[in-house]
Amino acid sequence: MAKFKAKKQNIAIDMTPMVDLAFLLITFFMLTVKFRAPEAIEVDLPSSIADTPLPAQDILTISVSADGRIFFGVDSKHTRLAILEKIKDRYGYQFTDKEKQIFSVLAEVGVPFEQLKSYLSLSDMERKAMDKRVSIPVDSSNNQLKQWILFARYSNPKIRIAIRADEKAPYPVIARIIETLKDQKVHRFNLISTLEAQPKT
Repeated sequence: MAKFKAKKQNIAIDMTPMVDLAFLLITFFMLTVKFRAPEAIEVDLPSSIADTPLPAQDILTISVSADGRIFFGVDSKHTRLAILEKIKDRYGYQFTDKEKQIFSVLAEVGVPFEQLKSYLSLSDMERKAMDKRVSIPVDSSNNQLKQWILFARYSNPKIRIAIRADEKAPYPVIARIIETLKDQKVHRFNLISTLEAQPKT
């Protein structure tokens, strides 16, 4: 009796649903991703074995460069605009809509109050060049960092404070920042560092 040989059939896989899913995921991530604004100064963080994460929002960051220059930043556009209103009320500066819009997207600012309006009128390239030579004053006679912190805390009472200092930042500058926080009755704050391997026991 002759054997019947079954005819081989090609298997066809419909890739349409997978392609649709891929495009849906790409679209989702494009619409929901939050781009981080470029920071005014680069900081090489010290390392530590602490792994406590920072809160996801309501963060005030005080950055210190390797040469001791101080910058101030908050993570919320709404808080930035509220701070600018308080600067206007306190010092009498009038800001245009364009200057407000620029300030609302700045990750960090490091100029004295009297230079803020002219700083906001500069182009992006000119602001980057100016960032290399400015700092928020923390002298005992002109401690403007204290005012920045005060304005931020009035604008957002839930704000948490973090110090992001370069590993080569001068200790007296860090000590002065901590003294400023103490003057504002801030006794809890975070020191941002990179995570290093835990020592083996």
